[in-house]
Amino acid sequence: MAQRTQDPAVQEKIDAILKRVRDPESDLPIADLNLVQRVRVSDDHSLIYLDVPFDRHTPGCMTCAGIAMTIVAGIKRRLVEAFEQEFPGYTVEFI
Repeated sequence: MAQRTQDPAVQEKIDAILKRVRDPESDLPIADLNLVQRVRVSDDHSLIYLDVPFDRHTPGCMTCAGIAMTIVAGIKRRLVEAFEQEFPGYTVEFI
């Protein structure tokens, strides 16, 4: 699960998002897959930083890598949509 924040209300939103967003391949919640290492919310800059090390999961086979990239794009899109819905006016960045 992603690193805990100081604000319990913000952490509840983050936990709910990670339980709601699902991997398109396995249909498991992102929270169960431990893909998100850390979430940092910067109120000063209206940014949400998601530490998701997708590059560690990229296969060596070119065909498999293409499939993996498609899956990663789907996960990123779903995460951005969910975080922007819960945190209106914030922008999501992957680190």
